[in-house]
Amino acid sequence: MEKFTIYKGTSVPLMNDNIDTDQIIPKQFLKAIDKKGFGKNLFYEWRYSKDYEENPDFVLNKPQYRKASLLISGDNFGSGSSREHAAWALADYGFRAIIAGSYSDIFYNNSLKNGLLPIVQPKEALKSLAQLSSQEEITIDLPHQLIQTSTENFYIEIDPIWKDKLINGLDDIGITLQYEQAITAYEQKHQ
Repeated sequence: MEKFTIYKGTSVPLMNDNIDTDQIIPKQFLKAIDKKGFGKNLFYEWRYSKDYEENPDFVLNKPQYRKASLLISGDNFGSGSSREHAAWALADYGFRAIIAGSYSDIFYNNSLKNGLLPIVQPKEALKSLAQLSSQEEITIDLPHQLIQTSTENFYIEIDPIWKDKLINGLDDIGITLQYEQAITAYEQKHQ
């Protein structure tokens, strides 16, 4: 997993509440088991009118937001079914963090396991972040647990274990591999 320490990027506001995983990545795209390739179908029913013809009214299709890597959204983001593909699609599209009012528990954990940082912020902070210029760079400083803009800072609450995993780029396999020598020694001893 890629380390997440200090990240700088621009944002895109999608201020809907209750964006569920079927809206994030519709069910017809769940056939693949590789984490790559889902980004082109992210928000498919909103982004495209038919046959991948872009809907010019959808925020991700607007020129000023095409390179955004931070998504600002409303409450209950990632609700619905437990598909991990939703986190895969957001990450594959290029998002590194989602800043929302709340998340479904399963989506929140799926995001963390895939190196995508889900950040919870109150409505006032979301409103302020959503009003930023599409050109303004936002800094996510995970070691200091801050979102920094040109005018304000916002505190990030995160479980210390997840914080450590993200800062060190450790998923479950990476954590296990830290004990590779001990595992190998045990296996050799018990052959």
